[in-house]
Amino acid sequence: MAEFVGDDLRGSRFEGVDLAGSRFRRITLNGAEFRATDLIDARFHGVDLSGAVLRGARLEGVDIYGELGTLTINGVEVSGYVNAELDRRYPERAAMRPVDADGFRRAWDVVERLWTGTVERARRLDPALLHESVDGEWSFIETLRHLVFATDSWIRRVILGDPSPWDPLDLPWDEMPDTPGIPRDRTVRPGLEVMLSLRRDRMATVRRVMDGLSDETLNGHTEPVEAPGWPASFSFPVRECLLCILTEEWEHRLYAERDLQILESG
Repeated sequence: MAEFVGDDLRGSRFEGVDLAGSRFRRITLNGAEFRATDLIDARFHGVDLSGAVLRGARLEGVDIYGELGTLTINGVEVSGYVNAELDRRYPERAAMRPVDADGFRRAWDVVERLWTGTVERARRLDPALLHESVDGEWSFIETLRHLVFATDSWIRRVILGDPSPWDPLDLPWDEMPDTPGIPRDRTVRPGLEVMLSLRRDRMATVRRVMDGLSDETLNGHTEPVEAPGWPASFSFPVRECLLCILTEEWEHRLYAERDLQILESG
């Protein structure tokens, strides 16, 4: 089996090559061209397909879950239809697009309420199942760990200015490069109550930020944090940081609900 790690293969040509079962991780394929290529049962996770063009493609049984901007299929722009249907299925989803400080507070009310129900659902399961992965996705416990990481990064570091806010149980997204000072231990198995205690602390921090938010501060920018870590030491729009947290909380709760249903069914 050939291995290419850290190699510069720009401009390479692959033709008549069997790459079935290959694994591509942290790969740059900007501007690549695929012709007469078989991608049956391929899986894409954490990929950026912005600007991708598919011609003569066959899509059957395809499952796409991600952030949709403009998406045109057979000449029809469909993202509006998709977003409208999601709003219909989840009436609270519209609250995740607030425009002023009061709207952000109401959005966080929704997040707290919905997660309370999801946690109660998780409590009814065998604790061992909360460490189980469904279809290769994060377990329920890992999802909680990732949300702590998101809060530590966007709220405690970027907005509140803590240069190193991370807890040892924080879990970055899988594709994030190893970064000094940021933990990413996938082997630990903290119990539910341990994680809920950490989550309560971080959610209370977000609540304090939301409660103290004004329209003026919402439309302002953060001060760069002059220390290594993630996000990088830039000034960010406060609105962008808070929207990121709302999106993380909303989407990962849906993932958790989806997987809890499967775990409940055995």
